[in-house]
Amino acid sequence: MIRRKDSIAKLFRGLLPIVIDVETSGLNSATDALLELAAVTLSINQHGQLVSDQLYAYHVEPFIGARLDQEALAVTGIDPFHPLRYAIPEGQALYRLFAKINQLCAETNCQRAVLVGHNAWFDLGFIQAAAKRSRIAAVPFHSFVSLDTATLSAVALGETVLARAAKRARIPFDVQQAHSAIYDVMKTAELFCYIVNKWGG
Repeated sequence: MIRRKDSIAKLFRGLLPIVIDVETSGLNSATDALLELAAVTLSINQHGQLVSDQLYAYHVEPFIGARLDQEALAVTGIDPFHPLRYAIPEGQALYRLFAKINQLCAETNCQRAVLVGHNAWFDLGFIQAAAKRSRIAAVPFHSFVSLDTATLSAVALGETVLARAAKRARIPFDVQQAHSAIYDVMKTAELFCYIVNKWGG
């Protein structure tokens, strides 16, 4: 079925899907730092297929007093204070991303955005916590609805781990590049588009 290019609002009932991945200094959004934030916007191509569009990514400074769990940092390989990270405050990163999302919502006639993520509750929780710390009241994402590719992959592909689900979908996945927000968000976007295009209405 070929969908109109402007029908993304209809496809998701007025919600604009934005694929998000975060890298953090731990698992607790209230105490641990948001260190990387990456987003992929989606669009519908001339064949009516949902595809990845633009990538936005930010290195983020730990907020004052953030807990930096060394095991978490070892997994991601992030040095929060490396001078070549060119990190910015979390409020500034959110402001830039939210401005773009609001613009896209207006352009696509969507009421608000919906976060797409692999274990989306984790990403949404960190964004909401960072927005609260930064006193950003107008978060463009739906406050409790999200689209979780781990759940979708469990049903559609019989896998919940991102690398394994990607393999089932025949999406190349390099485990050596995993735990980078940019790499993970791009692969999550590919996986989400694959599932929607194959099984979506």
